[in-house]
Amino acid sequence: MSQQAHLPHEAAEPETPHLDFAGTTPYEDYVKADVLTHLQHTLSDDPGEMVFLVTTQVMELWFTVIVHEWETAAKALRSDDVPTAVAALKRSVRELEALNASWKPLGQLTPAQFNAYRGALGEGSGFQSAMYRRMEFLLGDKSASMLVPHRGAPRVHAELEKALHEPSLYDEVVRLLARRGHAIPDAVLNRDVTLRHEPSEAVEAAWQAVYSGDEHADLARLGEALTDVAELVWRWRNDHLVATRRAMGAKTGTGGSAGVAWLEKRARKNVFPELWTARSYV
Repeated sequence: MSQQAHLPHEAAEPETPHLDFAGTTPYEDYVKADVLTHLQHTLSDDPGEMVFLVTTQVMELWFTVIVHEWETAAKALRSDDVPTAVAALKRSVRELEALNASWKPLGQLTPAQFNAYRGALGEGSGFQSAMYRRMEFLLGDKSASMLVPHRGAPRVHAELEKALHEPSLYDEVVRLLARRGHAIPDAVLNRDVTLRHEPSEAVEAAWQAVYSGDEHADLARLGEALTDVAELVWRWRNDHLVATRRAMGAKTGTGGSAGVAWLEKRARKNVFPELWTARSYV
């Protein structure tokens, strides 16, 4: 008997995968990779611009996923489904970590490197990102004036206007606290949701009570998931600030923004503020 006849069946050559398709591949049909990889149109001759452009586009995709997660969480909270909300928030934590890592390719740009293609941005600036604005609105940081840059894009403007008039993720959290028996005033529950969330002593007291109780209770788990989100949003803002400082110092930002000064102001703000202040009283 030949030596080949003794080879185990597993040693046989693997079957060739299906390579011949009538149209595009099923992968392309689902992922639209050809669309994604042909969206890059640089406007300068500097090779670093490609890195800046692709990294910014990746950030926009992460914004989109995170908005989806937070909208899922808000919808679940309206139905008192805390486990589904916590699961969505925990997914968004991993996504925020990936988003924050997007600063790595840009975080050490020198002024000379950034200036090589900065002119290609023209009046473009990150604060004009509609999807990032939707993230901010879901966090409770609302401002009707931030719709103004998007008046020329009807679909985007309509989506932002809808988000402005809907309760934020944190509004839904506060309403849940009230339904669970915490003393939240009507002025907080029925506030104008188109305005920025302002810290409330009653909401702080509710979180103090939650954190003074069973740490395994669903509201405590919700609080910790929200705190994880808030921490990573704060880190995102600080990473943005540091990257901008390195690349352009205190110069005026693109799009007429105040640049570093504006980012410094943003970085000082806490997301879900009562979750942080309540810890001083537990």
